[in-house]
Amino acid sequence: MKRALLTLFVIGILAVVGFVGYFVAMYGHETEKLVDYRPELTTYVYDRNGEKIANIFDKENRAYAAFDEIPPQMIEALLAIEDTTFFEHNGVNVDAIFRAIVKDIKAGRLVEGASTITQQLVKNTLLTREKKFSRKIKELIFSIKLETELSKEQILERYLNAIYLGHGYYGVKTAAQGYFHKPLDRLTLKETAILVGLPKAPSFYAPTRNYDLALGRANRVIERMHVLGWIDEGTYDDALKERPKVYNDTLTQNRAPYVVDAVLRRAAKLYPDVRTGGYTIETTIDIRLQEAARKALKYAYDGIVKRTMTREHNASRIARLNGALVSLDPKSGEVLALVGGVDYAKSAFNRATQAKRQPGSAFKPFIFQTALDLGYSTASELVDIARTYNYDDKNASGKKWKPKNYERDYKGLITLRDALVHSRNLATINLVTDIGLSRILHELKRYGFKNLSHDLSLALGSITLSPLELAGYYTSFAAQGVQTQPYLIKSLHNRRNTWEAEPKHTVITSPQQTYLMTTVLRDVVKRGTGRNAAVRGIEVAGKTGTTNKSIDAWFAGYSPSVETVVWFGNDDNTPMRRGETGGRAAAPAFREYYRQLIRLYPQVPRHFEMPKGVGVAKHVGKTEYFTKQSPLPPEPAAPETDDSLLF
Repeated sequence: MKRALLTLFVIGILAVVGFVGYFVAMYGHETEKLVDYRPELTTYVYDRNGEKIANIFDKENRAYAAFDEIPPQMIEALLAIEDTTFFEHNGVNVDAIFRAIVKDIKAGRLVEGASTITQQLVKNTLLTREKKFSRKIKELIFSIKLETELSKEQILERYLNAIYLGHGYYGVKTAAQGYFHKPLDRLTLKETAILVGLPKAPSFYAPTRNYDLALGRANRVIERMHVLGWIDEGTYDDALKERPKVYNDTLTQNRAPYVVDAVLRRAAKLYPDVRTGGYTIETTIDIRLQEAARKALKYAYDGIVKRTMTREHNASRIARLNGALVSLDPKSGEVLALVGGVDYAKSAFNRATQAKRQPGSAFKPFIFQTALDLGYSTASELVDIARTYNYDDKNASGKKWKPKNYERDYKGLITLRDALVHSRNLATINLVTDIGLSRILHELKRYGFKNLSHDLSLALGSITLSPLELAGYYTSFAAQGVQTQPYLIKSLHNRRNTWEAEPKHTVITSPQQTYLMTTVLRDVVKRGTGRNAAVRGIEVAGKTGTTNKSIDAWFAGYSPSVETVVWFGNDDNTPMRRGETGGRAAAPAFREYYRQLIRLYPQVPRHFEMPKGVGVAKHVGKTEYFTKQSPLPPEPAAPETDDSLLF
């Protein structure tokens, strides 16, 4: 009899060993996911001053906390409520299991668990939550195996980063920042207790959802710590009384959605895992200027809406209207603000980076700068008369083009300065004709322009550009002859990868020559088509742009240190209300933005500095600027008087 019982016992032991061996052989590799633990991590986007702009994640919003970041108080609170003997068992608490089995047998089903922290980690990361004995067996085997592969500290680290804590927060570091706006090492005992009490029922106990229930669960954690002798009476009493402030933030906290979209498109080309790789992205954006830009664009938009509704009562036209604003440091190329539309909630299409529109007369400064660099002067006389041009296209031959000035008049002769100040189309076309279209095209290619039209419509801005692209080209004026490529990301890094921007600069012309252009564009604002862009207390220079039938309205300009481009138009390329020019529609947004700029940063440079090598003189009674490359023309001779007519 004894031999038979011994035989059965041995057979039983062998069966158990074989059973365990089978499961380890079949499923043991599953623990590799926790040994080589690489969870999805949230990427954080910051502005140039370190202010967070947005959280970016795919499915799980998680910031990772290494074990040495986790306060001992949090470990104690967790063990007190979840697994007091954690550092004593091998992954499974046998005594607790037997107690749970007795209750399960009496109930005829699984009614009580006895999971250690190791088992909870396995269950939450490797298994489903279904209550089956087969899953429970896997959980036990995986837990025992995991304890042979990881240290207790590593298991705790993975647990505290893997657990879901309600409100879309994964891991204690994410939840501490989300619920309390604090790093882990600044949490109070009550706040810590709230967090470690959440895994039992994260949605039910989430403090943003059921604050009093969350406090009750936290108090049980604190009471357990007191019973175990892990906190003293005074700490216990103080913690029970505390009612922490809880924040109910949105998960993304996206303060600049158009910027974030543009940043992610660029970052994804560098690192495709940008949404799950836990990157820190430092942008060039100034979040205060970003908000100023958004308000300025909305201000000008409301003005257009008011004029359109008052005069035409055309709601359908308003539905298509939108705008964009880009502002940057022209010398570095760092984009300070980028607003791709009036309301992101209504349209996420980023007009600042993706819309290709004709700049109209905002393109003219590039032609006039070319003329200056070829020896023309700001006082050179241009012909402002009408001409008719014959041309053929794919559909017909013998067609005629009769360009007009916006004012539909002619000046005959006009100085180069006044031609640009008042945006005279005919004078510009005649200037291109005088220089030669092929020569103009050759010179414009130095700016990097592509797809230029090989006809005289080029003079009126027939090229298509996004606001950001136009801003990049305008740095040639704003940065004193050096064109700088705009960029949004300063640096991007995580534990494995690091990338930093490398600004790109191209010398186009000299500071002296571009200063001549600045004096002209300054006059555009003082007395020309850009008067609505003038800002008291700071010098600005710029150019309006309006395409046929007011389809596009632009203002591109700059102060001594900041450049800004504004665009308005209908998304479907239909005309806006007649009269919505660059000066009327876009310039007010520029003005409002710079008013906020000098309020936020009163120390910004206010006046353009004239470089050495630029001269000033009176020419035909007007103040003009000149350089060795662009000398003033001779004063016209006074007309001779026939004295005989006096007698």
